[in-house]
Amino acid sequence: LKHRSRPTLPSTGLPCPEPAAMDSQEAQNQIAQMISFIASEAKDRASEIQKKGEEEFSIEVHRLITEQKEKIRGTFEKQAKTVETQYAIAKSMAVNKMRLEKIKARQEVMNQIEADVRPNLVKEGQNAAFITKLIVQGMLMLLENEVVVRCRQADAKLVNGCLGAAQTEYTNLIKTETGASKTCTLSIDTLFLKEGCLGGVALGCFGGKITIDNTVDIRLRLTMEQAKPAIRALLFPSA
Repeated sequence: LKHRSRPTLPSTGLPCPEPAAMDSQEAQNQIAQMISFIASEAKDRASEIQKKGEEEFSIEVHRLITEQKEKIRGTFEKQAKTVETQYAIAKSMAVNKMRLEKIKARQEVMNQIEADVRPNLVKEGQNAAFITKLIVQGMLMLLENEVVVRCRQADAKLVNGCLGAAQTEYTNLIKTETGASKTCTLSIDTLFLKEGCLGGVALGCFGGKITIDNTVDIRLRLTMEQAKPAIRALLFPSA
């Protein structure tokens, strides 16, 4: 083995002194410092990681809570709206039901009034003066020279006895109202009204192409319709 020469100092040419050996305690101190520094750095880094993790966790928890709140709020609002709609429908149906029941009750009263009046009108249908007026009214609406009068078969004799008086009254009314002289020939129709009706007459001309229904049933129906507001006001003042 070759002996390695020691370096020399340039100024003197003498060999450089060897470095002093590091004692054991100093080395241990440096190692301890390094360990402490590394541990401190690791602790700080771990703390930063933990803090960041906690922040991210808190943000995620807040997001989830907010999301669930919105979901619950949306579900509640939807359920509340459904309940409100069902309540509105139920209320509307109840109001309509009450309204219909009230209308039905009023109509039943009106029907009862009509039913109570019918017996009196049956008697009136046998009154010659009343029948004569019904015939004259129909003649004034037609204003024709020949008119056929239809009645119930049971009333044929009564109505036939009213034709002459009706013709005379018609002529006199035309003369009084217009000054014109006009006559009309009446005859009993070969067809008859239904026996179920209250009586009265129906008039026609031109082979039945033009007709006037002046039966007691029609007159009652028209009277009830015209008098309905007054009857309702009398019977149901608070309505």
